[in-house]
Amino acid sequence: MAPQWIAMFCTLCGVIIGQECCSSGRACARGYQHCASVAYVSHSSPCRLVQKHCCEAAVQDGICAKGITAAKRPGACELSSFQGDLWEVKTAKMCCECCELGMLMQKEAHDCELPIALSTPCWATARACCQDGRRGPALLQLFLSVSLNNTGPGNGGNTESTHLCAGISRCSQLCIGNGSCACLQGYRLGSDGYSCEDYNECLAGVHSCSLGERCINTEGSYRCQRETSCGTGYELTDANACHDIDECAIGTHNCGPGFTCQNTPGSFRCHPQQQCGVGFIQDAVGSCIDINECVNEDNPCQSAHTCINTVGSYVCQRLSVSCGRGYHLNKEGTHCLDVDECGGRGKPCQGHSCVNVLGSFRCECRSGFTFNSISRACEDVDECMSYLARLCAHACENTPGSYQCSCRAGFRLASEGGNCEDVNECESNPCSQECANVYGSFQCYCRHGYQLSNADGVTCEDIDECALTSGGKVCSHHCFNTPGNFQCSCPPVAYTLSPNGRVCQDVDECATGAHTCSTTQSCFNIHGGFRCLSFECPPHFRRMADSRCERLPCRGNAACLSLPLRISYYNLTFPTNIPTPAAVFRMGPSMSVPVDDVQLAVVDGDTEGFFDVLKMPNGVMVYLQKPLDEPRDFLLTVEITLSRYSIVSRFIAKIAVFVVSGSPVVSQVVSEL
Repeated sequence: MAPQWIAMFCTLCGVIIGQECCSSGRACARGYQHCASVAYVSHSSPCRLVQKHCCEAAVQDGICAKGITAAKRPGACELSSFQGDLWEVKTAKMCCECCELGMLMQKEAHDCELPIALSTPCWATARACCQDGRRGPALLQLFLSVSLNNTGPGNGGNTESTHLCAGISRCSQLCIGNGSCACLQGYRLGSDGYSCEDYNECLAGVHSCSLGERCINTEGSYRCQRETSCGTGYELTDANACHDIDECAIGTHNCGPGFTCQNTPGSFRCHPQQQCGVGFIQDAVGSCIDINECVNEDNPCQSAHTCINTVGSYVCQRLSVSCGRGYHLNKEGTHCLDVDECGGRGKPCQGHSCVNVLGSFRCECRSGFTFNSISRACEDVDECMSYLARLCAHACENTPGSYQCSCRAGFRLASEGGNCEDVNECESNPCSQECANVYGSFQCYCRHGYQLSNADGVTCEDIDECALTSGGKVCSHHCFNTPGNFQCSCPPVAYTLSPNGRVCQDVDECATGAHTCSTTQSCFNIHGGFRCLSFECPPHFRRMADSRCERLPCRGNAACLSLPLRISYYNLTFPTNIPTPAAVFRMGPSMSVPVDDVQLAVVDGDTEGFFDVLKMPNGVMVYLQKPLDEPRDFLLTVEITLSRYSIVSRFIAKIAVFVVSGSPVVSQVVSEL
């Protein structure tokens, strides 16, 4: 019996001490809001671990409680709503969003067991916020129980959760009850709800790598690696530090077979194995090179002696009598005598006067030559270089003992032989029409209607004005080229040539009375012709002007009220191949108010979709949206709806469009309702 009582007593003491350690850790979290200053109550390692983890759990509970509180305010789960470091902000945002999910499940009357693949802390938070009357401390208890122990609240970590997970073997890491699975830190639940996938902290931005380090994802975690290299001679270790490479040990050096490799920080040195003796020096490849002591040292021999280099050393030899240039040794060999170079057969001055001097000679050169004391010869004087730009006006050519002047093209040498005078080339009539002499040359030019040939620059060629494309066409219709000029012509019917002789003007048959319209028709002029137009007002309308029909009073007739208030007739013309889009018709209220709503639609006459409508600030516009490359006639029916102060009025516009061949000018109609 005694051993059983002793065991029960020890177990009870362990629970009391564990609760004391955990209470101390949570008190530190409440006081400091972090676990960096935990005051350990015992030297026992288990008690210190309990203090540390209870403190961290309490800090996480407090951060999560802020997120749960924020979830009760609409739109409060944004990152900007929380303060602290990245981990604190992400934890509070996770609790806020998961609590919102739980409250949404409760609102839509779903089961609070949440049969979806969520992380363990998120599942616990959402489940607690979903259940009625279980917010506040109960939620934090649930969050703690699930995240640290994988148990539900109030079950002591033994009965309910164990029962819910009984027989469940498909969870790859953790089971949290009710058939739901969870994952360890660094993993997230897969789409199947039970397999765990690695969580890429680098892509999610939840890593702690510093500036200058690159995040590399690993299975269940990540590591930080330097972005910049360590430099030549160093390598990056697994501890993210730079370590010197021993090139001598791994054999990556380039020392030759006669050298010994010595490693240095970031590099290496090659030391030769062979040592050279006295009188030699070692080169870069380790060879021994003889030292020339006669050159490298300050006269190692005594005076009246000469130094002779030998391999590895040198010898000194006594000097004998020798004569320099311009002298020769006497018969006795004791002293030197002058050599008379002018008296010999060599004739060193080559036709110039020779004067002997002691030890040498000099030449007295003719005019145009100078004596070179080094080569001992008479050399020609280059007067063109010596008197640059002072002898000849244009070009100077050196000759032996003299020079000669010459002139550029278009000039000739003057009588004094140094200056150049202009030649008048026009005297020989080089141009086909007109010639102008210029300094040193001439210029041909042509009369109006001709241009200078690019082939010879002197012949004048006729300009074909009709073929010119720059600046537009010369004639608006047809052009005839003539020598030195051109002539324009117009179509024989409906056009006349303007006073400038280039533009064909349309003849307005309607204004001149040359049309064939009857008295009941109206004449409408178009480019190259005219149209005879007439219209009749439909029933229930009366004619108010030459181009407008207005509705008669309806007097309670429902069918009459559905008719438009006014039917207006418009005529316009424009040429083919005009640039699109092009506005052709604008309409709007004459006295607009801010509440006006004008709608425009082409209801008839445009089966091929050449025209479309566009709403504008003060009305609507009909515009051509597809190009027309041949003459055509259109009769467009445009319906205009004006809504003002809940009163809707309809108007009809009959637009006759005549597309003709001619100059690209668009006639645009602006109308008021």
